[in-house]
Amino acid sequence: MIARVVVDVPLAHLDRPFDYAVPDELVADVRAGCRVRVRFAGKLVDGFVLELADTTEHTGKLAPLAKLVSGEQVLTPEVAALARSVADRYAGSMTDVLRLALPPRRAAPEKRPVADRPAPPPAPDPAGFGRYPTGAALLTAVAEGRPARAVWTALPAEDWPTRLAELAQAALSGGRGALLVVPDGKDLDRLAAAAERLLPPGSVAVLRADSAPDTRYARFLSASRGSAQVVLGTRGAVLAPVRDLGLVVIWDDGDDLHAEPRAPYPHARDVLVHRAHLASCAAVVAGTARTAEAALLVESGWAHELVADRATLRAAAPRVQAVGDEFEQARDPAARSARLPSLAFRVAREALAAGTPVLVQVPRAGYAPGLSCERCRAPARCTHCAGPLGVSATSGAGGSRVAACRWCARPAAGFCCPHCSGTRLRASVVGSARTAEELGRAFAGVVVRMSGRGSGVLATVPPGPALVVATPGAEPVAEGGYGAALLLDAWALLGRADLRAGEETMRRWANAASLVRSGGQVVVAADAGHPVVQALVRWDPAGLAARELADRRELGFPPVTRIAALSASPAALADFLGALRLPEGADVLGPVPEPPRPGAGAPGAGPDDERERYLVRVPRTQGAALARALHDVQGVRSARKANEHVRVELDPLDLA
Repeated sequence: MIARVVVDVPLAHLDRPFDYAVPDELVADVRAGCRVRVRFAGKLVDGFVLELADTTEHTGKLAPLAKLVSGEQVLTPEVAALARSVADRYAGSMTDVLRLALPPRRAAPEKRPVADRPAPPPAPDPAGFGRYPTGAALLTAVAEGRPARAVWTALPAEDWPTRLAELAQAALSGGRGALLVVPDGKDLDRLAAAAERLLPPGSVAVLRADSAPDTRYARFLSASRGSAQVVLGTRGAVLAPVRDLGLVVIWDDGDDLHAEPRAPYPHARDVLVHRAHLASCAAVVAGTARTAEAALLVESGWAHELVADRATLRAAAPRVQAVGDEFEQARDPAARSARLPSLAFRVAREALAAGTPVLVQVPRAGYAPGLSCERCRAPARCTHCAGPLGVSATSGAGGSRVAACRWCARPAAGFCCPHCSGTRLRASVVGSARTAEELGRAFAGVVVRMSGRGSGVLATVPPGPALVVATPGAEPVAEGGYGAALLLDAWALLGRADLRAGEETMRRWANAASLVRSGGQVVVAADAGHPVVQALVRWDPAGLAARELADRRELGFPPVTRIAALSASPAALADFLGALRLPEGADVLGPVPEPPRPGAGAPGAGPDDERERYLVRVPRTQGAALARALHDVQGVRSARKANEHVRVELDPLDLA
């Protein structure tokens, strides 16, 4: 018997299965998908059996399997095919993808007996999706096992965890499995609580990155063995082995937490959409806002919109006001320049007087994370490492706050501006800690809570009047909803040099505003004429996404094109590009200096070599050809044992 094994050797020129002979003593135990040890290039390495065969194309004598690590079939045929496809799409190796897909083995969970699969639940009540014209039809299609695809834009204040759990219930009622992916642990907790209420006990496996190794592996086994047919998780769960997969769902696909930082850098949304295509199952891309990638799915006809009509939307949405509109300018001439104008104070006071909490979203954490010269407004830099100066939320000796470098932590008590010789500093960026301090003085006697990095992320806040200062993504849920939300420092979001600045701003604002109860108020501190502000006032994320997609098509940016970012030293890049056979219609942009990494140049960070970056752009139809060409060059360089690795990332989020 022959075992085709993918070996755990992450070299591009070895990205293929190898045949090994199965010793007689292991024939009864070796199965497709199990873990083995094999001898490769004189060393014992780990591997997974892809399949068993009777013949081989190898002409010489086959080496035998060295050891059967475990007979557990952890690599299902569907996941193996998906891993190969993802590796090909992102110009990576299958070994790298399998490292993302399969958790390390733990012996204790494998010894536990296989649990019985719970009986299917009844079909969910369609009333939850009743506010969406095609919502009930989507539930029916999922229950019947049809490959329905939808881009769902949730209404403000929607109980989205319950809606997603109802979709999973529909899949279970038809005898199919479901895979639901959310950005972070806070969202996962809400989704798991909703699934626990609606789905049969034992039918759900929650894959958390912070779980104990035994717990995570046990939950993984419950899915691979088929006892748990619904898997909930963050981006690491996109390759989970769900049996009889009938539905994949991703919530808030624009969140950058869905982008995998490890090679080959896949995005959870793209993997799930691709998985739905390979498995011919239903797919839902959901969120309070909409990305250009989701808009392209709708425009291409691959997915249909799931949105409420305007009358329903108007009844559910809070009232959104911009401080820069003509009425407020006439009422408060300083509204455009004030960080917290009179409109925001008035709305906050009204909500607090009504006994409801007020959400204050601040883009930056810390106290004063950015400082500049008070005289010439030049950014203040460290004299030792040229890092940015800032003031942390923690006080120094005697309660004072001392400016210090954010890279090397050296204090900057004797600041002298190299441009104008000024010696005084001012805050160019105000963080959440200072905002909370200022609001505490402005609203004396009102409880001020903070949620975000440094202070801790709150999941919920109790009812009652309070000011909740949070950074984007860390907004806690208020029981009954917030009475109002203040969206401050819009310039910090809209002014970023980023392709996705407008889209990301809309996503962050919509996520915060959707926590406000129906009839509540939202104040955004931005110019009312800005397209993103207008989209928020009208609550039209779909229209903004369509406009964003049209702009990117005109400029040749993703998702209508595919872009590969190549980063290395100039010599390595010259060698790489010299061997690269680009597909027709490709553009090579660059070189430019590689975007600086946090801590670059700080003591202890090591020398930062002169690295450059090229961008290779092709039409979307040539994306597969570009990935193959990049992988081929990586294979040649790997075989030649090139001294330097060239980082290859397809469809990077950051193009700044």
